[in-house]
Amino acid sequence: MATNLFNLSVVLSLLSSLTNWPNTNQNIGISPPSCSRIECPSYDVIHAGNGFEIRRYNSSMWISTSPIEDISFVDATRSGFLQLFKYIQGKNKYSEKIEMTAPVLTQVSPSDGPFCASSFGVSFYVPKVNQADPPPAKGLHVQKWNTKYAAVRQFSGFVKDSDIGVEAAALHESLVASSWADIVEKGEATSLPSSYIVAQYNSPFEFENRVNEIWMMFDMK
Repeated sequence: MATNLFNLSVVLSLLSSLTNWPNTNQNIGISPPSCSRIECPSYDVIHAGNGFEIRRYNSSMWISTSPIEDISFVDATRSGFLQLFKYIQGKNKYSEKIEMTAPVLTQVSPSDGPFCASSFGVSFYVPKVNQADPPPAKGLHVQKWNTKYAAVRQFSGFVKDSDIGVEAAALHESLVASSWADIVEKGEATSLPSSYIVAQYNSPFEFENRVNEIWMMFDMK
């Protein structure tokens, strides 16, 4: 118990300091280093464009928070991550500890105005060993992904609130200049219209070679 509380206090401390570190806002185009050490969802790159790539994600299971209403992406992600941290430390119906995976996703449904709360959902990729029967937990729900497609843009650094709209707009501009614009727009209408996902791959302990991504999910027949 003491060890778990210490671990949680360290995570809280580090998460509270994320906005103090610079974000270089580069489209760095590298594979997330964390995926060489911990499990990540599998995907195929079906197109590499100028400033973006199109991925096909295979079927997978995710554990997700209920929607979090907040004006701050950073605060909402911190709140959701702490729920998921407790989950993988054993606060679930099976009292089972679960291996950490990457990325941690935050789905963003933007508000209608700058001073209105947006809706955020934070999700954790369930390791393959747990995919057949993810432990249920109060306040969290299991999401099953069938095959999904994503337009993806990478950027570096610790994510700040001010980055999200800028990076999402940059991804949109890259798509508009490509042959994928209509495909993604039509696919979004049947997927998650007006929302996007921020994927964060790195531990708060990692200060270099950080990889984050903006995902625009869409369906494709």
